[in-house]
Amino acid sequence: MPPRVQLFRSARPTIIVPRVLQQTQPPLCLRLAPRRCITADEKPLPTADTAGPGPNEGQLPHVSEEAAAMGKITGEGGPEIDQGTPVQEVMKRDEESQEKAPKVMQEQVQSTSAKGTRSFSTSARPRQEAMVGSEDSGVESSGSGHIFDLPALPLPANMHLKYRYAPIVKQVTNLLMRDGKLSVAQRNMAMILNYLRTASPPTVNPDRPLIPGSPPASHLPLNPILYLTLAIDSVAPLLRIRAQKGMAGGGASLQVPVPLSLRQRRRQAVMWILDAASKKPARGSGRGQFAQRVAEEVVGIVEGRSGVWDRRGGIHKLAVSARANLNVRGRR
Repeated sequence: MPPRVQLFRSARPTIIVPRVLQQTQPPLCLRLAPRRCITADEKPLPTADTAGPGPNEGQLPHVSEEAAAMGKITGEGGPEIDQGTPVQEVMKRDEESQEKAPKVMQEQVQSTSAKGTRSFSTSARPRQEAMVGSEDSGVESSGSGHIFDLPALPLPANMHLKYRYAPIVKQVTNLLMRDGKLSVAQRNMAMILNYLRTASPPTVNPDRPLIPGSPPASHLPLNPILYLTLAIDSVAPLLRIRAQKGMAGGGASLQVPVPLSLRQRRRQAVMWILDAASKKPARGSGRGQFAQRVAEEVVGIVEGRSGVWDRRGGIHKLAVSARANLNVRGRR
């Protein structure tokens, strides 16, 4: 028989405690007492008695101005604000400074000078006439605010930023440039000119003289741009050989000499120089090796030991032999 379940004995008494409800306070915005704002129309703001700056807002006077004001009060006579105070007058008031001053200034202090004549002054305010329009400056103003006259208009065509270099320097720089790297070409051009400036004076070969009117060889390093110009113009060819088709008949071509302009002559000479410099063996590594070889080739041209002279002579000999073809008319 199953055991009985005693429900009343197993249950425990539960105690129920009532919860005290706390009073909730109103929010802070409701607890504050309302305040009434007073506008400026109802009650205007107080105004100051004086419209000037306050006691700490004014700028302090200069030391010379204070000394001048104290001199008027004591009757001793302060410094002159407009003209300044000479050093001699300051030294007269201080005996210790007279003992330490140079002998020349001591003699000037002892000697009495006429009123209004002073050699120098300690004034902190430079006079306006000493800065603008002084008579002893010797510079005449144009009246428009400029010391020197303005340039005449219109300006010349070469007075521009892109024309700041010599034409030969700009042309050689453009021929030195590779892959559009102008800064590298300008750096090489600067190295070439620096090498020509610092190199020893060249010895000119009488068999291969430079162009007429060139200065002595000892003066060339003083002007590297002239040095480079003389070397290029001396080996620049006067002519070029052009193959004219059909002049000999049957489609055969003849060699005809054609004159060149100054820019074309210089370009051909520079290309010969760069070709000769690139064929020279390198004597080291570095970004300035090619520029050094080009500069050495320029010096070799002036001294007459460069192979560019032979190329120029070959072109001229061929042009002289082909000058008879200028009178030949084309045959059909």
